[in-house]
Amino acid sequence: MVDIDRITGAAKEFGGKEQGAVGDLTGSRTDSVEGRFREASGQAENLYGQARDTVRHAADEAADYAEEAYERGGHYLRRGTREVSHQVAEYPLASLLVAGLAGFGLGLLISASRD
Repeated sequence: MVDIDRITGAAKEFGGKEQGAVGDLTGSRTDSVEGRFREASGQAENLYGQARDTVRHAADEAADYAEEAYERGGHYLRRGTREVSHQVAEYPLASLLVAGLAGFGLGLLISASRD
């Protein structure tokens, strides 16, 4: 999507070039200076539009990257959940022992922070 500032800037730049050239040909210093001013104004507006397009493109790229990272994270979470479920089903006693030790460790941490 092209920013409207780029289109109007290019039109002003073109019109300014024409006005400046006509002013140079006719010897009208006013038209020549005014045309150069319009040309510079058009260039500035065109550059502003290009900058907005660049920022918009960067934001779209960042959103796409974030969406891809989110989807990849969900995939790894589901895969990890299946793996843990498989390990618990395969080794129920060891899983119970690990869960008990983790709970005991958390209990120690919580009670130590209250002192």
